[in-house]
Amino acid sequence: MSESDKVTGEASPVRKIIHIDMDAFYASVEQRDNPELRGKPVAVGGSAERGVVAAASYEARKFGVRSAMPSVTAKRQCPDLIFVRPRFEVYKAISRQIRDIFAEHTPIIEPLSLDEAYLDVTENLQGIPLARDIALRIREKIKAETGLNASAGISYNKFLAKLASDHRKPNGQFVIAPEMGPAFVETLPVGKFHGIGPATAAKMNSLGLFTGLDIRNQTLEFMNANFGKSGAYYYWISRGVDERPVRANRIRKSIGAENTFSTDLAEYDALAAELRPLVDKVWRHCEATGNRGRTVTLKIKFADFEIITRSRSVLAAVRGRDDLERLACGLLEAEMPLGKRVRLLGVSLSALQAGDDAEPQLTLPLAGSAR
Repeated sequence: MSESDKVTGEASPVRKIIHIDMDAFYASVEQRDNPELRGKPVAVGGSAERGVVAAASYEARKFGVRSAMPSVTAKRQCPDLIFVRPRFEVYKAISRQIRDIFAEHTPIIEPLSLDEAYLDVTENLQGIPLARDIALRIREKIKAETGLNASAGISYNKFLAKLASDHRKPNGQFVIAPEMGPAFVETLPVGKFHGIGPATAAKMNSLGLFTGLDIRNQTLEFMNANFGKSGAYYYWISRGVDERPVRANRIRKSIGAENTFSTDLAEYDALAAELRPLVDKVWRHCEATGNRGRTVTLKIKFADFEIITRSRSVLAAVRGRDDLERLACGLLEAEMPLGKRVRLLGVSLSALQAGDDAEPQLTLPLAGSAR
């Protein structure tokens, strides 16, 4: 397909993609179920010294509290912050309710987590001609059945639909039509692009790429040379082009978390302590999605920026958070002493499968470490 075909959509019918994103989902559920929390800054997560915020209400976000923030930092930024322990079984049940509402309109649903999903409504089950009306009907029914607010983005591809859902949050929706796509992207800072993290954004800035227009002005060869296999993706989304299909029953290949330390570390106890919040974050995602995995990978970046990874696979899916910590710490312990100071640790879980398919217990022997 030529570039002009991609930009104009002349080579194929224009798709109708909706991205639904629940507003502050976990925190909103807690405020719904406990009237005393309404209108107050709420964080779902642990309040202990090494706790992490899983979700924050909009009242808390005004103080800069956000998900994945250490609880001590969140409490410092918002002294009146109320911590509530997560109730994942409740969140899962509500998520199933919401997915049933989606299924009334299309079978092509790609869940990203308990609180967001893509829907392809190019051909919809109720014969509603406009995707914006489908999104409005879905949001109204979610509100009526759950008491919760959802935001929606509507566009002709996944990238723009996700951008659009952020545009009118909370409790709103926005349409990016085909003729609007390239112009909408060109003023967007690269750090706002979904799929471009802080490190990649910093690299782009160092190359003089600050907005979508800056990327669009580069050749495909330049993007590939500087960003490898992701270069083509950045090249096309800067033009408002994203041909990825909405994939029903999609399961992520891996779940990971990492952290760069303020001071380089060398001792096992200090490094193991830094692993625990990473394990917490990975396991929260497992709980939120219902997915489990069989392969644990430890990533170590040294002070001289050398990176090594060590993996261990088990024959049954990792069943609990403590099992995940034990495996991750075992990989770290096997590398001690390291000989160099460490600036970053990461933990990931792969070979994912749906929770209902996971083995009930982690009882089988460990496979050998892959080096």
